[in-house]
Amino acid sequence: MFNKDNKLDKFKDAETIIGASVKVKGNFQGQGNIIVEGSLEGSLKTKANLFIGDKAKVVASIEVNDAVINGEVRGNIKAKNYLAIGPNARIFGDVQYGELSIDKGASLNGQLSTVTSEDSKKAELKTKEEDAGGEK
Repeated sequence: MFNKDNKLDKFKDAETIIGASVKVKGNFQGQGNIIVEGSLEGSLKTKANLFIGDKAKVVASIEVNDAVINGEVRGNIKAKNYLAIGPNARIFGDVQYGELSIDKGASLNGQLSTVTSEDSKKAELKTKEEDAGGEK
């Protein structure tokens, strides 16, 4: 889990970095940590962690393990474990989370709900079935 001192520690070994001048459109899926400083439109899914920078603009449905959001997100977010919403964050969409922290100054327009252990088990089972189906 994150804490204020090591929010970025998990991102030292980021698999993908979308730089400030980069614009990505499409369905983005990965296994490792992702940092978004630029623009992303479509969907974003990773089994690892997501960091969205202050000036980033994301128009996508998001599904991740842990996330730190500081920029603008238009779309639903599902953070299975921990979601940190920074003071500059602007979120327009429904948010599901395991644990949540929201800094003063953040803006959230949507519904908040916790991810239950039953939801997590269903998602894990679905992923295993998809993986098994892909190997045939």
